[in-house]
Amino acid sequence: MARLAQTAGLTDIQREILSTVRDFVDKEIIPVATELEHRDEYPQQIVDGLKELGLFGLMIPEEYGGLGESLLTYALCVEEIARGWMSVSGIINTHFIVAYMLKQHGTQEQREHFLPRMAAGDIRGAFSMSEPALGSDVSAITSKAVRDGDEYVLTGQKMWLTNGGTSSLVAVLVRSDEGHPEGTAPHKSMTTFLVEKEPGFGEVRPGLTIPGKIDKMGYKGVDTTELIMDGLRVPADRVLGGSTGRGFYQMMDGVEVGRVNVAARGCGVAQRAFELGVSYAQQRHTFGKAIAQHQAIQFKLAEMATKVEAAHAMMVNAARKKDSGERNDLEAGMAKYLASEYCKEVVEDAFRIHGGYGFSKEYEIERLYREAPMLLIGEGTAEIQKMIIGRRLLEEYRLQG
Repeated sequence: MARLAQTAGLTDIQREILSTVRDFVDKEIIPVATELEHRDEYPQQIVDGLKELGLFGLMIPEEYGGLGESLLTYALCVEEIARGWMSVSGIINTHFIVAYMLKQHGTQEQREHFLPRMAAGDIRGAFSMSEPALGSDVSAITSKAVRDGDEYVLTGQKMWLTNGGTSSLVAVLVRSDEGHPEGTAPHKSMTTFLVEKEPGFGEVRPGLTIPGKIDKMGYKGVDTTELIMDGLRVPADRVLGGSTGRGFYQMMDGVEVGRVNVAARGCGVAQRAFELGVSYAQQRHTFGKAIAQHQAIQFKLAEMATKVEAAHAMMVNAARKKDSGERNDLEAGMAKYLASEYCKEVVEDAFRIHGGYGFSKEYEIERLYREAPMLLIGEGTAEIQKMIIGRRLLEEYRLQG
């Protein structure tokens, strides 16, 4: 099948990686995704296959056993995986963000200790910012760390932790007042801790409990959990980067690349929705001809395809900007905002094309219809993206004098 959203200027290695991932998605993910999703079953066999492909180490430097690829390569792989089943891309995303934060901000000892095993997929990463009483207002975090000799004691409740049960390493953002006098700006008194744990639910190490999976409308298969810390002791050498007070900046750097990932997921889901819609429109007949021959359906297909292309182009631009070493929060915010909104619209149009069958669990579009809304809130809501975009535009276009 001819594909939308082709990417110009890729290397032979990038094209080979994408071809391998695309084949894996077509053969190993799409045929089983809907059945596993309906059972809310963790896709262990798929994850094992991605591990064999080396995707857990895609952006980890070669010196640590990874493939050393770019954010663009990673984002294009995520786009393909989300086209098969968005939940699988979520399993990789949180792992990737923690690996990225370690690569960019970790001490040499931390990188040497974690990254080789993360590249092999033997350690799976998750990261945790949100709490029950806050969403995008990260400055309102109440979880805290108190120094006690060579350790810190962590207390608090975190929320919406993707891979909370299956992960073995969690990057947790908490408030740490040590060395930060009263009146210090909230974002300057936050620290990221690297918390190792056993996979599973219940008390996974002394002082750390993962209560169980949160039941969700969509985004099933991947485990989303709470994380409760009650006297959790973490060695001081597990402060990311070795110094307190840097956690907010470290997390925002990770979220910035995470937004490119969410944009890529939106592109992948939208592509799949278009494929389903254009295929069904040529099979379903009304009034003596395929509904694809009706002008109203052709208009829908035209709009859907244009949105897929536009979202893909913005996602690629944001990834390339980050790879160049430039600041990309404007481009990442725009890409995440547009891709998630367009994904919702393309999925809904495909749903409408399916008519009554789109409401049936026998059809794949029903699953996509429940998955798309998560992208509207993941890694920052549309409203947050527009705040980021607006502020950055005012910086760029500030009047002189």
